[in-house]
Amino acid sequence: MSPAAASLGHRLRRFFALGRAQPRLGDRAEIDRLFRRTRLKMVVALTLGYAFFYTCRLGLSVVKKPLIDEGVFTVEQLGWIGAAFLWGYGAGKLVNGFIADRVNVRAFVVTGLAVSALLNLLMGSNSLVAVAFALWLVNGWAQGVGAPASVVGITQWFSGRQRGTMYGIWSTSHSIGEGMTYLGTAALVAWTAWRFAFWGPGLLCLAVALGLFLTLRDRPETLGLPPVEEWDATTNGRLPPQPMGAETSIGGEQLQLLKMPAFWVIGCATATTYVTRYAVNNWGILYLQEEHGYSLMEAGGLIGLNTIAGVGGSVAYGWISDHFFAARRPPLTLIFGLVEIAALLLIFFGPDDAWILGAGFVVYGFTLSGLIAVLGGLFAVDIAPKRAAGAAMGAVGAFSYLGAGIQETLSGLLIGQGTTMVDGVRHYDFSAAVWLWIGASVLSMLLAATLWRVRARP
Repeated sequence: MSPAAASLGHRLRRFFALGRAQPRLGDRAEIDRLFRRTRLKMVVALTLGYAFFYTCRLGLSVVKKPLIDEGVFTVEQLGWIGAAFLWGYGAGKLVNGFIADRVNVRAFVVTGLAVSALLNLLMGSNSLVAVAFALWLVNGWAQGVGAPASVVGITQWFSGRQRGTMYGIWSTSHSIGEGMTYLGTAALVAWTAWRFAFWGPGLLCLAVALGLFLTLRDRPETLGLPPVEEWDATTNGRLPPQPMGAETSIGGEQLQLLKMPAFWVIGCATATTYVTRYAVNNWGILYLQEEHGYSLMEAGGLIGLNTIAGVGGSVAYGWISDHFFAARRPPLTLIFGLVEIAALLLIFFGPDDAWILGAGFVVYGFTLSGLIAVLGGLFAVDIAPKRAAGAAMGAVGAFSYLGAGIQETLSGLLIGQGTTMVDGVRHYDFSAAVWLWIGASVLSMLLAATLWRVRARP
């Protein structure tokens, strides 16, 4: 290895390495002040930062119709490109989740967002199917950094007693990011051209990555603070947790997680939830344009209602499950699942009325966001050892996006096979795809119900 390569490797290892623990601060008032201030900065930065990740992944969903109409890609090709992202994201989330438990959260989050931003700039400059497939595959991997690293940051700065509430707040990033994309990117494309669905978010997220680097922090110990469980216990007049025997390695705790049958059921439940989630996200605008005749802005606005309502759904799920169900997730999950299925039936089989469609999307977005929060990570983190939080999030993410990727391919094929040309006008048949999407939500609800007796790790 050349000296230059060795030097670069050394710098990268230092950049991503866990920060060194600093001597413990002695002033109790200073410890409390620094803990509270830094925790607020962390949850705000992680929530908003991960929201911006979404703007660099959903641009393709906004511009499917312009790409088809201009002859850039066919609907089947878009299905494969979308699937490439989801496969890359699932694999990236799995591997990056196991890495996130071992590295500096700030460095990892910033790198993932910056790489994704650069890939978007390249995507907006490309019209070749093979290149788009490769770019979106790698973009999926880069995007797979965000969620596991964010959850590790939350578990480092918030104790288990607050995890549901804080995770619910962080989960609003899904809806905030989707809303920014479906409203902001749709407006940008309407005023310019399809390429700006990638160029705009790419430039914006390079600036956001810099802001995250200046805001985020590593573990509390790197600031001379005690571990969060110790601080939380003493702050609330309880005895701090005592070590129980020999400490298990990070790898050992990650292996414990993979041996839990409940973890694998959670993975299957989240995979089927993500079939519906990404079906509506990635094909919903095209569905509304073709089935109901809405413009791009009108369709984006309706999908945007779903994402706005999701902000409340994430927070409500976390807070209600913590305060009314003592952190038991299955009862509230069943309630949210039933209401979500009812909302889907209203959207796809209800009256053709904009107000009713809007109401359906609001209820669907509210309940789906709660289900994403619990099945997409919270429940797995609940039952996982603390130092396997990133692995739990990453492995569940692999299930999630395996399901989403299969959906993308199947939806593209089903919609493509139902496409006909009448007098030079393309007509789509979404009926088979719609039943796939609804059936996935029903299966997810049934799988989650089998976890009724599973409780959070003490």
